[in-house]
Amino acid sequence: MVERRGRVGGRLAVAAVRPGTGAAAVRGGGLFVTASVVKVDLVAALLVQRGGGAGGLTAGERELAEAAIVRSDNSAASELYRRVGGAPGLDAAYRALGLVETTAGRDGYWGLTTTGVGDRVRLLRQVFAADGALPGRRWLAGLMGRVVPEQAWGVSAAGATGLKNGWLPRSATGLWVVGSFGALADGTLVAVLSDGWREMAQGVAAVETAARWAVAAVGTVGAVGAVGTVGRGDRTGGGS
Repeated sequence: MVERRGRVGGRLAVAAVRPGTGAAAVRGGGLFVTASVVKVDLVAALLVQRGGGAGGLTAGERELAEAAIVRSDNSAASELYRRVGGAPGLDAAYRALGLVETTAGRDGYWGLTTTGVGDRVRLLRQVFAADGALPGRRWLAGLMGRVVPEQAWGVSAAGATGLKNGWLPRSATGLWVVGSFGALADGTLVAVLSDGWREMAQGVAAVETAARWAVAAVGTVGAVGAVGTVGRGDRTGGGS
C-alpha cells in the first residue's frame, strides 16, 4: 500500500473494520510515527507481560496506565516504557499480539514508534472485540472510554466512544503528526494515521474527515466486502 496525500500536503491512511462481518474500508497506507497513540501499546505490553489482566498489575502500574491513557501523561508513558523493557520488550509484545508492521521507538523515544493502520486495527481488535485475547482488555477499553474531553477529538467525530489520539510536531521538519484510533459502540474499529501537516488543526480536521468516511463506508459494504482499498503501486488523489 502507498501513501495518500491531502490538499494541504499531509499524508494520511485510514482503515475501518466491523469484526465478524468481513466488512472493511481502507484508504492509503504506509508507516507513520505513532506519537501518543502508542500509549495504548505500552499498557497492552504490560498486560501481556504480567498476565492476569488488570489484577496482575500493581496499584502503581494501574495508576500509570490510567494517567497515560486518560490524560495522555508523558511521564507515565516513559515509566511504562521502562517497565516493559524498552524497545525490546515492546517489540516482543507486538509479536505476541500479532502486530506485523509496528516497531518500537528506540532509546526512550516511545513516541517515535512506527506503525500502520492495519496494525492499529489489529490492536483494537485485541482490546475491543469479543474474541480479543489481550489479558485485561475490558479494563484497557474502559480507560480508552474515559479520555479527557479536550483530547476526545479524532475518531470520536465518527462515533468512537473508546479512543486514543496522538499529536506531535516533528523537530526535524516542524510538521505535525496526528493520529487517532478507537472503537464505536456497535463494534466498528477505526484507525487514522497522518503526518506532514503545517498546523495541528489541519491534521485533526483531516483525521476526522477520514474517520467519518471510513465508518460510513464500512456501513455500506454489507455483510462481507471491502471498499476504497489502495493496492501496492496505486495512488489516490484529493484531500482527506
